[in-house]
Amino acid sequence: MNNHARDRRSKKTKLIIKRIGGPKVVVFRSAKHVYAQIVDGGQVIASSSTNEKGLKGKLDSKKVDQAYQIGKLLAERAQEKGIKKVSFDRCGYKYHGRVKAIAEGAREGGLDF
Repeated sequence: MNNHARDRRSKKTKLIIKRIGGPKVVVFRSAKHVYAQIVDGGQVIASSSTNEKGLKGKLDSKKVDQAYQIGKLLAERAQEKGIKKVSFDRCGYKYHGRVKAIAEGAREGGLDF
C-alpha cells in the first residue's frame, strides 16, 4: 500500500523533470542508509552514500546529519565534473527529514536546483 502512494507522487515529478532535461539528483533511502546519484541520460555521473567504505567512521551519528553530509559530498563530486545545475528527483519520498537534508547539503555544496 505504501509503495502505491510513493509511485503516485513520483509520476508528476518525473514528468516535469523529463520535460526540463539535463542531469538530475536521484535519492533513495532505506532504513539504515541513504543514497544519492546524479544521473544524466541513464548514466551515473556522480554518487555518494552512507554505505561507502571510506565514510562509515567519519559521519555523524544522526541519520539526518549523515544525509546532509552526503548531499555536500555529492555536490563536491558534481562540481569536479563541471555540473552546477540539476533537477531534484526525490522518487516519491516526502520532502522532509533525510531527503530534505540531502537537498540542503547539495545546495550548500554549490548545486543549483
